[in-house]
Amino acid sequence: MCRGGKRLDRVGYGGSKNGFRDSDHCKIAAPKASDQRMPSLNVKKLLRRSVLQLVGLSPIFISIRPVLSAPVQEMKEPDVIRTLKLASGVRIQDVVEGEGPEAHEGDIVEINYVCRRSNGYFVHSTVDQFSGESAPVILPLDDTQIIEGLKEVLIGMKPGGKRRALIPPSVGYINENLKPVPEEFGPRRSLMSHVKEPLIFEVQLLKVL
Repeated sequence: MCRGGKRLDRVGYGGSKNGFRDSDHCKIAAPKASDQRMPSLNVKKLLRRSVLQLVGLSPIFISIRPVLSAPVQEMKEPDVIRTLKLASGVRIQDVVEGEGPEAHEGDIVEINYVCRRSNGYFVHSTVDQFSGESAPVILPLDDTQIIEGLKEVLIGMKPGGKRRALIPPSVGYINENLKPVPEEFGPRRSLMSHVKEPLIFEVQLLKVL
């Protein structure tokens, strides 16, 4: 009879034919019972340790920690196309700078362009939207032949350069003789129906002649 009043059955051990006495069994049984509880505790500790190690070594946390600890001034801002507003009200964005000699007032230039309304509605282009074929126009940078707003856009551009500009009607098609104007009747009529509103020109300078 062990402490606690419970009778213990005779248990074989290690293949021996002799059983333990009650007193001997009590002495061994207590640690054995303790060992039976230990695995669950050990498993919990092991799991907790494994989770902590996993968190500490996780690539996600490793990749985040440098970002959180980095100074704000070292963060790179995305590239932004800046807008230049001229005194005439023309707004210009440089998309591609180009290379070579700049265009000046009085020069003759060869360009491709797309003209749209301020809401993005297509008006006219020297580049076919389907085939991609282009029919560049040659324009003198002269107020008497080209709309003033487009002249201001082209001055300072280099061959290969691209600019996007918003041209107000006050420096746009103030009369029907100013270029660029499409030769076809339909596109010409479409353009003339929008001359009293701001127009967006996307221009590529091909050559300075």
